[in-house]
Amino acid sequence: MIVKSLENIDFKVLIECFLEAFENYYVKMPTDHEYYKKRWKIANVQLGYSYGMFDQNKLVGFIINAIGDRNGQMIAFNTGTGVIPRYRGKRIVASLYEYAIPKLKEDGVSLCMLEVIKANIVAIKAYKQVGFKIIKNYKCYSGTLCIKDSINNYELKKVTNSYFDWDKLSQDHYSWDNHIETVKYGDYDYYIVIRDKVTIGYFVIDADSGYVPQLDVLIDVPVNWDCLFSAIESISKTIKINNVDERLATKIEYLNRFGLKNTVDQFEMELDLRL
Repeated sequence: MIVKSLENIDFKVLIECFLEAFENYYVKMPTDHEYYKKRWKIANVQLGYSYGMFDQNKLVGFIINAIGDRNGQMIAFNTGTGVIPRYRGKRIVASLYEYAIPKLKEDGVSLCMLEVIKANIVAIKAYKQVGFKIIKNYKCYSGTLCIKDSINNYELKKVTNSYFDWDKLSQDHYSWDNHIETVKYGDYDYYIVIRDKVTIGYFVIDADSGYVPQLDVLIDVPVNWDCLFSAIESISKTIKINNVDERLATKIEYLNRFGLKNTVDQFEMELDLRL
């Protein structure tokens, strides 16, 4: 078996291997090929910096990397690692990274990152053996918002991405897919919530799917959280929010309070290539 770049891989071959590797996974993965084309484009997946294990001409395992600058560091974010079932237990993930790391370092990548479901003990062990360390704990939510009391003492205004001074809105707690440097390439709507002529919060949403990559209050008092979630409910009652940093206790309190269910928990892990 040999490791090669995925730069010239046929997309259909890659997706078929991806779906086979993630069959019977902890969460149900979409099967629509176009979904992955769109998602990976938004995340800035670079197949030239992604790698596959081949048994002769058959792709049996892979690391799919998105590349981008975050806080002055060039990062390779692993958007998906997989090995098809009959090839597991052969240290394929370790072999992929042994090949990838020198290539990434040579081209200026200083940090590798990934997310992994906490229940996936085998994968966590494999990443730790490569040298990855856990740096964040995330919680994922979905469900139908349940705002019991009528809240209408606010104004909801749709704006554009350029309305915000993103340098003043901390992105430190957001995951790769929810960070503004990824979100700005997606098909999202941006809203601000105004109360007593003051902007008290904002959220970003895909109104068709109900996915919310970002939401926050700018003034942290209970009434503003109430207004924020009431405003979100007015756009989509059913929503999904991935990778909420566990340190954001107040945000998590309101996600639970308004009826969303914690569906899965994840670690964010990183490997510093400068060490």
